[in-house]
Amino acid sequence: MIKLNFNAKRHKLSNGLEVITINKDTQIASINIGIKVGALYESLEQKGISHFVEHCLFKGTNNRDDEKLNEDLEALGGEYNAYTDYDATVYTISCLIEELNNGISILSDMVINSKFEESELEKERGVILAEIRTGKDDLEDYSFKNVNNIAFTKSALKYDVTGIEENIKKFTQNQIINYYKEHYTPKNSLITMVSSLSHEDAIELINKNFELWSGDKPKVLNCIKEKNKNVTKVTYKKDIEQSTIVYLFTFNELEKDDELPLRILNHRLGESANSLLFREVRENRGLAYDIYTHLEITNNIKTLYIYTSVGEENVEEAKMAIDETLNNVINGKIEIGDRDLEIMKKVHKTAVISTLEDSSELCNYILHQALEDEDIFEFVKDMERLNNVDKGKINEVAKKVLLNPTIHILKSN
Repeated sequence: MIKLNFNAKRHKLSNGLEVITINKDTQIASINIGIKVGALYESLEQKGISHFVEHCLFKGTNNRDDEKLNEDLEALGGEYNAYTDYDATVYTISCLIEELNNGISILSDMVINSKFEESELEKERGVILAEIRTGKDDLEDYSFKNVNNIAFTKSALKYDVTGIEENIKKFTQNQIINYYKEHYTPKNSLITMVSSLSHEDAIELINKNFELWSGDKPKVLNCIKEKNKNVTKVTYKKDIEQSTIVYLFTFNELEKDDELPLRILNHRLGESANSLLFREVRENRGLAYDIYTHLEITNNIKTLYIYTSVGEENVEEAKMAIDETLNNVINGKIEIGDRDLEIMKKVHKTAVISTLEDSSELCNYILHQALEDEDIFEFVKDMERLNNVDKGKINEVAKKVLLNPTIHILKSN
C-alpha cells in the first residue's frame, strides 16, 4: 500500500473559480492555475493564439512593467513557468513557503491584469516566430509535427500548439486582448496549491488575490476526434545526417478500463531501456541509437507514437523490425507476462511516490486530473487495478490499438 502524505479539499469562490488546496508537510509550496483553453479549441484562423496569449502574460501588467514583473518572479528564488498544450494553458510557481504570498500575488496580477502593450506584443511576435522556425531545425520535433499533419484532416492535432506562421504574423492587439478576455475568466479556470498551510488559510490567501476576478464561462468549439489515416509517406529535408521514422496510432473508442493495460503494454513496448522495440532495433540489429514510444491519454487526445532515427540505408530494415515486433505482440508470439506486470507495479509505485514527494509534480498532477474531471486519487486506485490485469487483457488491448498506423519517414534530399 502507498501511504498518502497529503490531504486535499475542493472549494469554489464566489466568482466561480474552482480551487483545490493540498495540505502537505513541505517547505516548498507550489501553485498552478490552469485556464481551460488550448489548441484543441481554436478555429483555423486562431491557430496559435492560445500560445501567443501565454507568452504575453509575462510581458507586463497594469501594476508591473515587463522588467519589474520578471524581476519579481526571479526574486521568489524558486521556479516559475508556463506552457500551452492542446487542452489547457497552465502557469506554475514553486517557491519557499515564506514566499508563497508574494508568488500568489504575482500570479494573480499576471492572470487578471496583463496589459498587452503593442510594443511588447510585437517583440513577442518575433519570439514566437523564432520558436516556430527553430522547431523546423529540430529533427525529432519536426518529424512528430509532420506525422500529425499527414495523419489528420480535421483534427486540431494536425496543427502544432505554436500555431500557423501566417496567423502569428497577422494577430492584432485587439484580437489578442479579446481572446484573453473571453477565455481568461474564473469560471473557465482551476487552481491547485500544495503547501503546509491549513485549508482555511490557503483558501483565504487565494481568495484575497483572486476574488475580484470576473467573467463568465466562454463557449468553446467542439473538439473533433479523428481517426488517423492508415498511410505511409516519405518526405525529404536538406542536409540531415539521419532519417527518422514515426508511427502514430489513435484509439479514440478505447474504453476507460483498457487504459491501464495499454499503459503496461506501452511501457513494455517502448518506454524502458529494455523495451521490446529497443531490444530488437538497437540491441539485436544495431540499427539505431534509440527508439521509444510516447503515449498520450486525455479525454480528447488518445495517441501512441513510435519514434526512431536511423541511417538512410537502414530505414527499410528498421521499419521491418518495428512491424515484426508489433505483429508478434498482436499475435501473442511475444507475451506481456507476469514478470512484466510485477515490474510495472514497481514502476507505477515509484512514479506515485516520486509525485508525492515533489510538491510541484503533485500540484501539476492534481491540476490536470481536475481539469479532465478525473479522480485526483486515481494513481492510488491504479495500484489495486494492477492486480486484476493479466496478459490476456493486455493482448486484447494490443489488438485494438496497434493497427493501421500513420507512418512518416523523413529522408535527406
